[in-house]
Amino acid sequence: MDRIHLDFLRVTEAAALSSARWVGKGDRNSADQAACEAMRSVLNELDMRGVIVIGEGERDEAPMLFIGEELGSGNGPVVHIAVDPLEGTNLCANGTPNAIAVLAAAVEGEGFLMHAPDCYMEKLVVGEECVGVIDITLPPRVNLRLMAKALGKTMDELIIGVLERPRHDELIAEIRGAGARVHLIPDGDLSVAIAALDPDSGIDGLMGIGGAPEGVISAAAVQCRGGEMQARLRFSSEEQRERTLKMGVKDLDAVFRTEDLARGNVMFAATGITSGDLLKGVRYRRDYATTESILMNSKTRTIRRIETMHLEAG
Repeated sequence: MDRIHLDFLRVTEAAALSSARWVGKGDRNSADQAACEAMRSVLNELDMRGVIVIGEGERDEAPMLFIGEELGSGNGPVVHIAVDPLEGTNLCANGTPNAIAVLAAAVEGEGFLMHAPDCYMEKLVVGEECVGVIDITLPPRVNLRLMAKALGKTMDELIIGVLERPRHDELIAEIRGAGARVHLIPDGDLSVAIAALDPDSGIDGLMGIGGAPEGVISAAAVQCRGGEMQARLRFSSEEQRERTLKMGVKDLDAVFRTEDLARGNVMFAATGITSGDLLKGVRYRRDYATTESILMNSKTRTIRRIETMHLEAG
């Protein structure tokens, strides 16, 4: 599995290089399609029996990387794969920070990734120093006080990432009212969730509601990196609730912790498309391109930051 772990880097690099050609062109659909096609092509080269458990949607809705799609050579271990070929389609289209290509994977029988429903998820993500301190059922201002104490910071030194959405107006007001700072995210909370795990990133935590599939991928990074994630599903229709029950989630109001979302032997890879909180974006030169990636493995307890020169991509 060590080889597959390293090969997953090629998957996210390919997606990033392909979608980066569309940065700033205002065409989110073409950027997403380019990322999907590149990611799918490389995944099919790997010696594994891969199954997409989190992808672009159901088969009828997503011609690329649909849930249940089988990938790989057909030889090797069964690997459950969660992908977001282009996290932040609008960010890529507009040329703004934090667009990334992301993949998480778990070996069947050795690891687990929750098959997340396509709904919203309330998330609370913190780094190692705040493990065992937070409680998503408490008011945000209480969690902020607990985090500040654990981090040895004053409240006004605390920086919390929040998606810039009308649904978060009260949350943002409460964070600021408590004296902490808000790092607004225009689109895609995954990169900031991962940045919250790094004590050198300047981001102390992530709060708010985003996509549930992205939440599972975030949990894979938490499992590899250390830290803590707590989450609750949020539904916008009765149909979503019924579908979630059919997927095997018994308690729709449960608080999910890291191990409920991702556990055991899991891997995580991400490559920057536009520079942001987590990674530098793709940089083109006359004869080559460079990418920056992060590669994590919970089994080997390794975290690699890798800069790659692509001599045929210039």
